[in-house]
Amino acid sequence: MYMVMMSAILSMMIAILLIVVCSVISKKSILDREKSSPFECGFDPKSSSRMPFSIQFFLIAVLFLIFDIEIVIILPMILTLKTSATSTWILTMMLFTFILIAGLFHEWNNGMLEWAN
Repeated sequence: MYMVMMSAILSMMIAILLIVVCSVISKKSILDREKSSPFECGFDPKSSSRMPFSIQFFLIAVLFLIFDIEIVIILPMILTLKTSATSTWILTMMLFTFILIAGLFHEWNNGMLEWAN
């Protein structure tokens, strides 16, 4: 028990020491104008480096990621068909599919799938 306590205290002391050292080191670089400005071949940028992008593109990208993750969730369900009860498996698949369709219908009603306004 004593070794566990000493290990925990030592690891917390190392973490706190690293946090303090990193915060002291970073204070110098916050005030540096050149490091905080965008780099464009050594010259001042011709336009703003923070260009706005289309919110529709962002929503479509998020929608793609959501459906991509859902496909990853669906694929192992096919493998579990052999080992689980058929009625439980069908109920789970129907519930999951219903949630997907309900989410898609909600996004469609809110106009998130409209690319052009």
